[in-house]
Amino acid sequence: MKLIAGLGNPGRKYAGTRHNVGFDALDLLAERHRLAWESGPADALIAKWRTGGALLAKPLTFMNLSGHPVGELLRFFKIDQGDLLVVVDDVALDLGRLRARPSGSAGGHNGLKSLIGQLGSDTFARLRVGVGRGDARRDLADHVLARFEPEERPIIAEAVARAADAAELFVTEGIDPMMNRFNRKEDAE
Repeated sequence: MKLIAGLGNPGRKYAGTRHNVGFDALDLLAERHRLAWESGPADALIAKWRTGGALLAKPLTFMNLSGHPVGELLRFFKIDQGDLLVVVDDVALDLGRLRARPSGSAGGHNGLKSLIGQLGSDTFARLRVGVGRGDARRDLADHVLARFEPEERPIIAEAVARAADAAELFVTEGIDPMMNRFNRKEDAE
């Protein structure tokens, strides 16, 4: 079984923000496969994708504490860390660009930092969805907690759809095919 965790902040206040593209990608994936969200054995909503052999999860903690529920789900369902994919926003990537990696540092992302701290390792797959940096004079926290501008919405909607496609490919074929297909720059254009 694989675990696909989308990171974000819970609550209506944060819906549609840059920080919540991980939630958005998992919501789309659940919708595509007609999966129902339910309470999990950790502080998270889960959706069981039985035909895909995967569990989708959205931690109900805030971003900087999301490692705890994801770690609990891995342990509860006895899922290997190598079968984990985390979908997160990334301000260092251009809006709409995807980048998948089998492991790596947190890169300044508090959700990934929390997860690495909980697992004691950075050897889990991650899919970063570019949300752009915006105005460098603007506080980064304000930027990621802001909603997308009207002209950005079609770009991020397409990126979220491709992120859901990438998660499906991770489940069926693994990280290498996912990286080969979705890390190409031309896919973002």
